Amino acid sequence: MSQYSISKTRLFEGIWEGIVTAEKGVTDQPHLEPVFEEKPLDQLKLVEVGEGRWTLRIPIPAHILGDGVQTILIRDVMAQETLEVITIISGEAIAEDIRAEMDLLRAELDMLKRAFRRHCLESM
Repeated sequence: MSQYSISKTRLFEGIWEGIVTAEKGVTDQPHLEPVFEEKPLDQLKLVEVGEGRWTLRIPIPAHILGDGVQTILIRDVMAQETLEVITIISGEAIAEDIRAEMDLLRAELDMLKRAFRRHCLESM
């Protein structure tokens, strides 16, 4: 089991950022590895900001961006455990998902409007 946890802070200008926190008493820098399609990504940057805390910056490579869902795993190399998952959804796949979700929301809203109107008529 890993002695570290990761909390995302933001994704800005193509760089994913987070805070790595060690369990109490652990001061060793973690050995982390971002992995995309079972291949390690380069340029991970880990900077200590306090005892047992580090900022983590991972540039998102342009070659992985495309239509659909892309997933990057951040793994603790020593514990062989995934600590965080970065999911990027883009292109046509997202447009279809949003349209389907909007259709579902419209249908549910129509159902609620009919039920509310029926309730108002019955209670008069």
